Amino acid sequence: MYARDHALIATPIGPIRIEGKEGYLERITIGAEGAPARGSGAAVRTAADQLEQWFAGERRDFDVALSPPSTPRGASLRDGLIAVPFGRTISYGELSRALGSSARAIGQLCARNPFPLVVPCHRVLNQGGGLGAYSAGQGPTTKSWLLAHERRLTGDYLL
Repeated sequence: MYARDHALIATPIGPIRIEGKEGYLERITIGAEGAPARGSGAAVRTAADQLEQWFAGERRDFDVALSPPSTPRGASLRDGLIAVPFGRTISYGELSRALGSSARAIGQLCARNPFPLVVPCHRVLNQGGGLGAYSAGQGPTTKSWLLAHERRLTGDYLL
């Protein structure tokens, strides 16, 4: 069995810890503590590189293997969230209708998301366009920064 690997990278929103095993990621934590590290496994190193590229404005989508969701429905919901384009937002209700789910299920998906940024729950807003909650980093402050970063890069300030 391959041991858990990790990287810790510095970003504009604070340190990010990337955890995984050979072949896939298990968790990304915004606001982690510890000494910088690059990781030894390909999945963790690739994710660290891609996150750094995202923050530098050189990447809009991620191509990293994630640990599988526990159910096929969970996989479908996660894939639907990943499909929300860079620089765009969607409400919990709109996403739930598009995925044939409930707004509550989408809220739970976002609240329990172990892969912030890669699975872009920061792009999901309240019905009226309000930020709503965010379970990563410093909550809504981090969510606001991430959305502003994407808007700067797309030039689309009317999401």
